[in-house]
Amino acid sequence: MPKAILLDLGGVVLGINVAQVFQTWARRAGVESERIQHRWVMDEAYKLHEIGAIDFAEYARRLGRQLRVNMPLSDWRAGWNAIWTEPYAQVVDQLPGLTQRYKLCAFSNTNAVHAEAFYAQYPQALESFSSMFLSHEIGARKPDPDAFLQVCKKMSTHPRDVLFIDDSAANVEGARAAGIDAYHLDKERDIAALLQSLSH
Repeated sequence: MPKAILLDLGGVVLGINVAQVFQTWARRAGVESERIQHRWVMDEAYKLHEIGAIDFAEYARRLGRQLRVNMPLSDWRAGWNAIWTEPYAQVVDQLPGLTQRYKLCAFSNTNAVHAEAFYAQYPQALESFSSMFLSHEIGARKPDPDAFLQVCKKMSTHPRDVLFIDDSAANVEGARAAGIDAYHLDKERDIAALLQSLSH
């Protein structure tokens, strides 16, 4: 039985839709969405942004070069935050009960702009977490096993006593390499069912 449950946020607790990002940028730039989607990649700048090594203004500047689009920073930000959809209600409903038996924490690859948005938009979905480990704040990101070990240390919990859920197979492999019991789940009902089973 685990002592702590560690959850990813986007795609596990909060709904995300990357297509909405591309569509918003395309609309504001007056170009085809497919053009942006085709050129966008998780490049080095993306990863640097997620570990807090560059800020959003610098990331947007590099994005403009990558996508060959010129827009005000406010338009980049609007598109960036268009990623969020509604929290997964079935999952969120399970969280308060878990706090009675486990240390409940989140570990997300994210950035300051997204964090500001999800804290403001979805406080009820996040209120059950005792700690939120965000990549841009801790300077490390999934799937690096060392990032998971850093989070376990911050939780004061041995990796073998942690159960982790992520919608990314690569992140799950990284967690397992760190000695964590990890589950790759990407459907709301499956995540909720596993969490419910842990409540009993």
